[in-house]
Amino acid sequence: MKHAKLTAAAAIAATLLLAAPAASAASEADVLREARDRAQIDELMWTYTRAIDTWNADAYAQAFTPDGAFGAVKGRDALRKMVLDLKKGADERAAKAGTKPPPMFHIETNEHVEFTDPDHARLYYYWLTVFGGPAGTLSTNVAAVGHGVDDLVRVDGKWLIQFRNVAPKD
Repeated sequence: MKHAKLTAAAAIAATLLLAAPAASAASEADVLREARDRAQIDELMWTYTRAIDTWNADAYAQAFTPDGAFGAVKGRDALRKMVLDLKKGADERAAKAGTKPPPMFHIETNEHVEFTDPDHARLYYYWLTVFGGPAGTLSTNVAAVGHGVDDLVRVDGKWLIQFRNVAPKD
């Protein structure tokens, strides 16, 4: 009887030892997937930021899911129109002042990605909108600051913004 207990214990130990490399490999695969996902999310947010700062309405809209939203503006067509309207307003203000529109820079910092499952994530960050000063100067104007929480989703293997919230209530 004592031998049977030892054999059962040995069998359990052997099973655990054999399962350990598989669990370790699964963990390594998860770590690698998450690292790739973080890099893809970084690329997405860089593309998003450069699109708005350069008034590239098509690239901006493509950073979102087809039904994605920035606040109350929902869907790629509406997002594209939002950027075009913002650019038109900036151009009109500059023309009225007899200048060119100042360069615009959106800065996100202290980003934190929280994966809610393998295909969904929340991005937390602080942001600033900064406008450059007159040509040839280093002056800037910080137009707005805040924090945001975005919902991101993987669609057909590509991370996209599903909902961008630059004024959460928390």
